[in-house]
Amino acid sequence: MKFIDDLLGRLFPEKDSKLSIKENFTVSGNEEAQVSSWMDSVEGRALMKKIYDNYHLKIAGVNKQPDVHVLHSPYANGFAVSFQHPLTASSFSNLFVGLGQGMAELGYRKVSLDRKMEETNEQVKVTEKYYFKPPLSAGDLNSKIDQLFGNVSIEKIYINNEPSYLKVLVTVYADRLYHDAAPFDRFMDRLFNQD
Repeated sequence: MKFIDDLLGRLFPEKDSKLSIKENFTVSGNEEAQVSSWMDSVEGRALMKKIYDNYHLKIAGVNKQPDVHVLHSPYANGFAVSFQHPLTASSFSNLFVGLGQGMAELGYRKVSLDRKMEETNEQVKVTEKYYFKPPLSAGDLNSKIDQLFGNVSIEKIYINNEPSYLKVLVTVYADRLYHDAAPFDRFMDRLFNQD
């Protein structure tokens, strides 16, 4: 009977079943160049400064738009930016790619760029995600490895085809083979060119 139940389950899935598709993708050279130019523009620099300032204001208990959420734990730190004024659909996407481009300047290597589409409870969530790692190499086997700030993921989330939020998360290695991670505040300063 299990065979028949499995077959019927595939033919007539329950309403609560989840659909999930994951794929790798790339950003074209033209888009990379356009985003680099935008990040250097007055608009791009102003938006980066606004998010950086709003992050620090949030820590002080002040909320400004776009709302920045602070993520803090012993092994992971980060922030999320809600899709609110002054963000537009275009600047939202530019910011995602631009933050990804900035990781190379911090000494990171891109491990992946993927897109995950999930359908659950009548809602479709699309997550585009960059994943970066520090260059993990030690000069000799007796010295500790520099993890920089830790591993970094940058996500752009859409709900029902509408921009929702951007999230940057830094996860540290808690292993004796690695030097302690550099402070997250320094990561923020360098990512947002405020150092």
